[in-house]
Formats: sequence, structure tokens, C-alpha cells
Amino acid sequence: MDLEGFCLRIGYRFNDPGLLRRALTHRSHGAAHNERLEFLGDSVVNCVVALELYGKFPQLSEGDLSRLRANVVNQQSLASAAQQFAFGGELQLGEGELKSGGSRRPSMLADAVEAVVGAVFLDGGFDPARKVVRTLLGGLLDAIDPATSGKDPKTLLQEFLQGRKLALPRYSVVATRGEAHEQHFQVECAIPELGIRSLGEGASRRSAEQEAAREAYELATRA
Repeated sequence: MDLEGFCLRIGYRFNDPGLLRRALTHRSHGAAHNERLEFLGDSVVNCVVALELYGKFPQLSEGDLSRLRANVVNQQSLASAAQQFAFGGELQLGEGELKSGGSRRPSMLADAVEAVVGAVFLDGGFDPARKVVRTLLGGLLDAIDPATSGKDPKTLLQEFLQGRKLALPRYSVVATRGEAHEQHFQVECAIPELGIRSLGEGASRRSAEQEAAREAYELATRA
């Protein structure tokens, strides 16, 4: 584990590095695992995102704020943040999980994000935990739009392309890993007219397509 490099990436240095080690340890690796920290971190992440949305959108109702929060705090977005900040390489896994590609599994990555936030909260309090959540999910929070949130990435991308009279994207599976009961898919989303090719990964073909579409949409709307 490169704890020093990890702390630099997330922007927080632990007073008790043991908390970070536990947060990055899956139950398959040993008894000192991250599940209790994950439980705590789940509440902290939801609270931080709720505060951010409450301040950013004073005109929205409770229902609309809940919908927006669900778009930010979900397995897919947390796993994407974990991939962006290279959580997978730091996870401590048992031999079986290592062989089956557990460090790439969205559920495991999302759990690790929550556990790390929980560890920061215990180590330094709410304000440092809020800063770490902002570091990990700030891009999503800054880009969230009440008019489009609630639509999945494939729908958003399709509507964007149709509005510009462009052909729909093509999705293709480029790799499949793992046993039949626990497969991991890598899917490419191609939009030749815009010169865009993006990759997404997930525990199902559908989730991998959604992740590829999310990246393609971000690329297309930046162009």
C-alpha cells in the first residue's frame, strides 16, 4: 500500500494511519476489515452531498433534492470516483478476490470510498471529511443540472446526439473477465462523427454501457 501517495491524492493526511489501512481492507483479507467504516461513511457522504445540494439549489423541493442526491451518491458514481483516484491498487484483498478481479469491481470500489470517508470523519472530524467528499465527487456536484439529472447517461447521450441530428452511438463489448457467475465487462462507446471512443466497466454489460456513455457524454459536451 502506498498510503503516502493515496493521502496526497485525496487531500488528507491521517493522524492514525491504521484507520486508513482498515478502510482499504476488504473482509476477504482479514478480520480488521472496512465494513463498519463503510456503514459510517455512507451516512457522512449522504450528509455532505445533501448540504452541498441544499446550498446550491435553494429553490428546489425536498423531492427534487433527494433525486439529485441519488444521482450523485450511488454505486456507479462512487466507483467512478474510486477509479479516478486509483483506489483499486491500494485495496487489501484475499487471494480469491485478487484472482477474480475484486479491485475492479464497482461494488467493492464504492464501498471503499465510503469506508475512507468514514475513516477521515473518525480521524479528523466532519470538516475534513466534507473536503474529501468534495475532492472525490466535486466534479459531479459542480456539473449537476436539475433539468437533466434523473436521466441515465445513455439517454442523455442519445438525446444530445439526436438534437444535433447525429447517428446514435455504437456499443460493443471489448473484454469480459471473471467466472460466469461474477463477470466483469468492458464496453466501448463509439461516436465516429465526433471522433469519440470511450470505455466503461461494470459488473454487467448494461452498467458498463452506462459508464461508457457517461464518459462519451462528458467528452461530447466539452467539444
